Amino acid sequence: MTTRQPVAVLGGGSFGSAIANLLAENGQVVRLWMRDPQQAASIRQNRENPRYLKGVKIHELVEPVCDLGKTIAESTLIFVALPSTALRAALQPFASQLAGKLLVSTTKGIEANTFKLMSEILRDIAPQARIGVISGPNLAREIAEHALTATVVASEDEELCREVQRVLHGRTFRVYASSDRFGVELGGALKNVYAIMAGMAAALGMGENTRSMLITRALAEMTRFAVKLGANPMTFLGLSGVGDLIVTCSSPKSRNYQVGYALGEGLSLEEAVSRLGEVAEGVNTIKVLKARAEQLEVYMPLVAGLHAILFEGRTLEQVIGALMRGEPKTDVDFISTSGF
Repeated sequence: MTTRQPVAVLGGGSFGSAIANLLAENGQVVRLWMRDPQQAASIRQNRENPRYLKGVKIHELVEPVCDLGKTIAESTLIFVALPSTALRAALQPFASQLAGKLLVSTTKGIEANTFKLMSEILRDIAPQARIGVISGPNLAREIAEHALTATVVASEDEELCREVQRVLHGRTFRVYASSDRFGVELGGALKNVYAIMAGMAAALGMGENTRSMLITRALAEMTRFAVKLGANPMTFLGLSGVGDLIVTCSSPKSRNYQVGYALGEGLSLEEAVSRLGEVAEGVNTIKVLKARAEQLEVYMPLVAGLHAILFEGRTLEQVIGALMRGEPKTDVDFISTSGF
């Protein structure tokens, strides 16, 4: 059954297009907003988004549009799938229209100059809006191709969570709920950094033991940092923590993994990002994350190491060597070594 109002999806990239299709397959009328009129016209004509989801048919209930003000005005439920670098500038001019809207961020990033998560930016822009996030092991192409997938919608607003579950939950896409919006969103943003390192390790032919060690220590770092900022450590045992970390650090379909793989092949950071042709949020996140970790005095050797690789001329072998020489810590920070 369709709702009276269309559901809006802001952002015509791979994830925005995949979410728009999911909504449409569940009977929702969808307005897919994108900046590029040519891209919108092409999708309307050919029912495909070849730049981001080549070969995937865009559902007939998805209408590509370019008028952001009109799209916001016509919808109460709005999924925001804009890059972290563009979100504030795109939505700020429409702040007054966003009051009372249900805004659900899907972007796994951190704003560079403020260290704010996307939901915090939405709160800045629209303090009267109802805000949530979705995050999890959600590769856009697999969602679009109906691989069995689960995600987490997180908000203190239980009614918002139920509404997102109602419109998104389907035969191949399962939606769980959480009240830890901050922890869920932070997990989605932080794991991108470690996926770059995992991609490098794969390109350099490092063993499965090494890659498993990197992923597991990455989870420890993520959790340690998030708890310092007030998140619940148990959140990181779920889909938005360990689930998202595993898929992003293991799959060549992951954009951040692809950037890391290209770096491991010898490309420069600029060349790696250019070859990808899409936003890899981990590149934007690493600088601000390193600075914030130092400010908070949180031990994050992998973050420091990746920063050294990307911006200080170090190699992955040097970073892993330093990690192996470091003083061993406890395996899991939140379990006493005495067993209590």
